[in-house]
Amino acid sequence: MNDAARLLRLLSLLQTPREWPGSELAGRLGVTPRTVRRDVDRLRDLGYPVEATMGALGGYRLVAGTAMPPLLLDDEEAVAIAVGLRTAARQPVAGIAEASLRALSKLQQVLPPRLARRVSSLTSATAPPASSFASLVDPAQLTVIAGAVTARERVRFGYVTQENVVSKRHVEPVQLVALGRRWYLLAFDVERDDWRIFRLDRISAALATGARFTPRVPPGGDATGYVTQRMYDTAPTYRARATLRLPVELARARLADFAGELTAIDDASCGWHSVEDTVDYLAFRLTLLGCEFVVHGPVELVEHMRGLGERISRSVT
Repeated sequence: MNDAARLLRLLSLLQTPREWPGSELAGRLGVTPRTVRRDVDRLRDLGYPVEATMGALGGYRLVAGTAMPPLLLDDEEAVAIAVGLRTAARQPVAGIAEASLRALSKLQQVLPPRLARRVSSLTSATAPPASSFASLVDPAQLTVIAGAVTARERVRFGYVTQENVVSKRHVEPVQLVALGRRWYLLAFDVERDDWRIFRLDRISAALATGARFTPRVPPGGDATGYVTQRMYDTAPTYRARATLRLPVELARARLADFAGELTAIDDASCGWHSVEDTVDYLAFRLTLLGCEFVVHGPVELVEHMRGLGERISRSVT
């Protein structure tokens, strides 16, 4: 193995999130511990933040630095990232689409043809999720909380409840759950001594405190299952009945997988009986259509639309 190949192999090993004893690295690379130390110094000169700890349990590990160094990816990792970036471009995270597409374009430039074909096959065979969402999540907040979940670190943040009550929360974050069109955080609220589910778009000023905690087992043993059950149990859902001033085929294209039952009335309008959802999301989908419409029911949706219209009118006078 020449020097360049050995250096790349060393970097690949260090990218695994663990601490590597110098003797183990030397054995893997077939060199002496002195050569390992010299190669580590070369990586540092190239900008890779390799940290060394002394003692019997010491070793080397790659840590976070001040800049983003190049990463080495094997075939499976490159394919996973490319597919993930395409999916992320359609996620409800503010500004993530543009950043995801920029990163994807850079990755595709260097993908070998065999991997590019695999990425194309995977994405073309996978049905895309709905492209519209009821809320956007601040990616900075998402990053802080995701890091705290991984590090098992307590978090403080501001939270706005459904009743518009603002409160400060101190929690042990257990898991992020993407459900439907929103992100949720399942966490143990330290001050309330109970489990809580938080919508990510209602969280602000999230700050990891540095205080570690021992993970608790979520109710039922399954965080995703618990969040799913609670969300569907607590939020009433309805089916909208409306007349849309759109040709039926155009309405079907704009509603996509949310189309439900559409019936042509004439060349310029159709009747819509939606799939089941909450009144706020039904209202959101109606306003997103970009056409005139008349809501016939249910009464909860009619009242919600009337209140929404009044608030919008007041905002522009």
